[in-house]
Amino acid sequence: MRNKRNYRFTTTRLLVDEWQSLSESDWPLQDISATVRATLSATVTQSLPPHWQGPYDDARARQWIEDRNAEGTTLLAIDTANRAAIGMIILFEENGHLRLGYMLRESAWGVGYASELIAGFVAWCRRHDVLSVTGGVEHTNVASRRVLEKCGFTALAKAQASSEQLFRIETQ
Repeated sequence: MRNKRNYRFTTTRLLVDEWQSLSESDWPLQDISATVRATLSATVTQSLPPHWQGPYDDARARQWIEDRNAEGTTLLAIDTANRAAIGMIILFEENGHLRLGYMLRESAWGVGYASELIAGFVAWCRRHDVLSVTGGVEHTNVASRRVLEKCGFTALAKAQASSEQLFRIETQ
């Protein structure tokens, strides 16, 4: 069962909120399906679960959106300079602890958006009674590992059979 929170926060360059909560003035395009198709490219999804990999047409994007809405909360990151969606945070909450996944469009890579997004989210968690945040990173995804470490996450002991490394930050 989801706890209803107001996840809206801003950073220097980003406005972040649940994708259903964004207004026309926040994000004029208002096309979540097109955003999912543009974000979930083959390169972005290569280190995600196998059933998330591969091309996304409109039907698959709509199904992905329905699945995310049913299982957790999805936040959309909007670049405030051009009001374009640049990425997403996917959250699952249990007893005050959050599990985090995030992804950025390829066009948003390499300019500090990931670190800004995650640091902004951690700051939000510290203000809103979130006890801890855990994020998983595929072993080969060095950039995402660095983002989490830069934002204060610590690697947890890795299960030998898993290719995913878990990171956690205590926020209270």
